[in-house]
Amino acid sequence: MYIIVGLGNPEEKYIKTFHNMGFLAAGDVAEKLGVKFRKKECEARVAEAFINGERVIIACPVTYMNNSGRAVKQLLNKYKTTPDRLAVIYDDYDLPKGKVRIRPSGSAGTHNGMRSVVAEIGTQNFTRIRIGIRDDEVDVPLINYVLSEVKKEDYELFISACNRAADAAADLAKGRSVEDVMTAYNG
Repeated sequence: MYIIVGLGNPEEKYIKTFHNMGFLAAGDVAEKLGVKFRKKECEARVAEAFINGERVIIACPVTYMNNSGRAVKQLLNKYKTTPDRLAVIYDDYDLPKGKVRIRPSGSAGTHNGMRSVVAEIGTQNFTRIRIGIRDDEVDVPLINYVLSEVKKEDYELFISACNRAADAAADLAKGRSVEDVMTAYNG
């Protein structure tokens, strides 16, 4: 059993915002594994795949970003799995735009969605796949920035970053170690 959660906001108006990179990447994971988001459970849209007979849950919480941890906790409880079998994909302002970084654990940093996840599940020991969104040329408050739309000239860069994040998540679900995935995608 492996759970992949992409963080974002559920309303249509947020689809092309920086804060929805996790949702976009989770959609890419589902596509790569040949499944669709067909059900809603645990306050999340859920797709279910099987890799070598092992169940993989791909989820996008519908709780809005700041309450994402509720859905993650419910998913872990429902599927009776532990945080070491969890990967969370999200946007990260602390990384330059388009960069992808995988870490086996760590703090939530400035990200409210990750703060919620850590608070709800009671540990920082789960894999995180971060998609960098920082643009040094933009000087607006963080909350305004993360909820703004990706600039058209940067769209392909972020599509590519989400695709790389999805590849990393799929590799983890296939049983590749976090260390190997970090070596492959943190370059």
